[in-house]
Amino acid sequence: MKYKHIFFDLDHTLWDFETNSYQTLQELYHHFDLGSRGVPSFDAFYNSYVVHNEQLWDRFRKGFINRNELRTKRFRMALLDFKIGDEKLAASLGSLFLEILPTKTALFPYTAEVLGYLKEKQYPLHMITNGFEETQLQKMRNAGIDHYFTHIITSEVAGSLKPYREIFDFAVTRAAATVTDCIMIGDALDLDIAGAHNVGMDQVYFNPKIPATGIQPTYTISCLSELKTIF
Repeated sequence: MKYKHIFFDLDHTLWDFETNSYQTLQELYHHFDLGSRGVPSFDAFYNSYVVHNEQLWDRFRKGFINRNELRTKRFRMALLDFKIGDEKLAASLGSLFLEILPTKTALFPYTAEVLGYLKEKQYPLHMITNGFEETQLQKMRNAGIDHYFTHIITSEVAGSLKPYREIFDFAVTRAAATVTDCIMIGDALDLDIAGAHNVGMDQVYFNPKIPATGIQPTYTISCLSELKTIF
């Protein structure tokens, strides 16, 4: 086998973050009756949250804010878009979001089938994720995929985030592997693909919505089932 260790990203690659996040935010919108507080519709709330969440995650990855600021500020800023300055409500939304989100179980098509196929072929499977430790572990347990993985490396434990070299070095060391024996599978060109490329690790780019530009991944797929043609 060309590769001896396979590393996966979690969110947007195996675990369907968009679907699970959408469902969680719907529950929050109704639970806190945001309509009566001045948010005109769930879609308005959702769209506002997504914009601020993406901007704040970028700042978090660059070290400008910490995780506690990220968790609350994304809801505070979304509420302010509707002229709601309620710090207590923002904190409650942030807290309950992290309680509900990991209970959601939507996976991308063929996730379990492909993971089972790779395990049968005796590939050690590992996870490298930028998420928070307990949240990511809960997601995997509730979705029934945690048992496929030998090592689950989160940015919180590694002390580094993708695309920085340190988290990849940490993961390769934890797996007792060498980078040339490893391959990274993920959806984010700037995090998964560029990060792996920069440490000399081959990559599989999985994002049917956004074609690869700039960096040229080792492989590109539009469905997880295509991994069977690589391994």
